[in-house]
Amino acid sequence: MEFHSLEVRQTALALLRGGTRNADVARHLNVPRGTVGYWKHKDRARRGECPGPHRPDCPRCDGSPLDAQAYAYLLGLYLGDGHISHYSRHRVPSLMITCDDHWPGLMDAAEEAMRRVLPSNQVCRVRRTGCHNVKVTSKHLTCLFPQHGPGKKHERRITLEDWQQAIVDAYPWEFVRGLIHSDGCRITNWTTRMVGGVRKRYEYPRYFFTNKSDDIRRLCTDTLTRVGVQWTITARGSDPYNVSVARKASVALMDAHIGPKY
Repeated sequence: MEFHSLEVRQTALALLRGGTRNADVARHLNVPRGTVGYWKHKDRARRGECPGPHRPDCPRCDGSPLDAQAYAYLLGLYLGDGHISHYSRHRVPSLMITCDDHWPGLMDAAEEAMRRVLPSNQVCRVRRTGCHNVKVTSKHLTCLFPQHGPGKKHERRITLEDWQQAIVDAYPWEFVRGLIHSDGCRITNWTTRMVGGVRKRYEYPRYFFTNKSDDIRRLCTDTLTRVGVQWTITARGSDPYNVSVARKASVALMDAHIGPKY
């Protein structure tokens, strides 16, 4: 854990009280943005500017309302390419969804889903090379995502609890959209064929979902079947990591509910 001098903290608070943004203070003093935010919160609490003790609500612990539609999408994002991190300098875990900078709309959708699922918690974006981590911190993340555990997701058993499966059954397209947006894609394939002695090129759209976890791929294909999408498993080398949707009617159905990343 890194400790900062009293002078650094006092400088940060002086800048924050003067209206300087958290990110600018963090950059100027070479201090993590989360640390700056924590100092700001504690300073405001000491001065009576924060409305009482903050207790994030949890649908699993205290029966608070859960936006099931947003949760189905966020669950897909998490299972596809999200992760929950525990860092020693943080007191609570963080859910992070990594989004390529080429898809700002995906970042907006991930952030909106986090805000709807955890309305009492702050959502932020952490800049990385070529991407951003859309991040929310809550001590109740493991309540909402019980699939979290030690090691990589494809190295452990992944199953949905009954209450999660009920949400996926109610909002299957939101769940599939989350999977595709995080660990899938819509591409244009091409092939050639002989027509009247002339070889012609044909292009056709196709969806892929790629994940090493047999359990997560099965959750994807079970849900695709439920909404009437025909799919196949294609191998990358000897590894059957890809769920493919290529039939015209199924691609049209996916286009109506998913579409390409943006």
